[in-house]
Amino acid sequence: MGSDRALDEYYPRDFAIHPPAYDPKYKTSVLRSPKQALISIDPSLTELSGPMVARSELQALDHDLILNYSHGALPIGERMIVHGYITDEHARPVPGALVEIWQANAGGRYRHSNDRYLAPLDPNFGGCGRTMSDENGYYFFRTIRPGPYPWRNRMNDWRPAHIHFALSGESWCQRLITQMYFEGDPLIQSDAILGTIANPEAVQQLVARFDRDAAVPFDALAYRFDIVLRGRRATLFESRLPE
Repeated sequence: MGSDRALDEYYPRDFAIHPPAYDPKYKTSVLRSPKQALISIDPSLTELSGPMVARSELQALDHDLILNYSHGALPIGERMIVHGYITDEHARPVPGALVEIWQANAGGRYRHSNDRYLAPLDPNFGGCGRTMSDENGYYFFRTIRPGPYPWRNRMNDWRPAHIHFALSGESWCQRLITQMYFEGDPLIQSDAILGTIANPEAVQQLVARFDRDAAVPFDALAYRFDIVLRGRRATLFESRLPE
């Protein structure tokens, strides 16, 4: 990243498509949401640059959740590939973006000490991994389709099958934490968390599409999930004309 590139500002977030911090239908938001008005702070060099993650820091099986926790056998569940492109608001690829993922197993249970759901843990599935986008912004990983699970929000509320994403782009301003859902899941319509998003088109941006063409015959189905991070409002320098 060049010095002039590091100083480029980013467009502000579009809060029209983001869910509110407080929504009474999503009970956990009552305690999590801020009680005072938010404060706007101009980004400094710290927010406009980094984090810098080298591809060499990733292990060979980090992107393969089917194998990276195997203890001599394969995990139970529907084998699948998730792939897509990471771009900014100008449709420019974001290369070298770190993609961290975590999820429940096929039975809907997380490998976490606080998860008390009655579904059993899979001894060969850890439920977390990471990958990086290439020079074209393309990423992929292999995993097991997660199962839905009940949660104590309202009576008999169930979370749709989903995968958690944490993305780190070219700077902290491109940091994004979100969830990916699956096309055709009937639980999407009644989910209290997705219900906090007022814009139906924004909800659809969180739904991965079934992609038969990317499936591996006799091995795994595939879903495509494209991600858009914040774009840079590039500063005009004499040596660089605007694109």
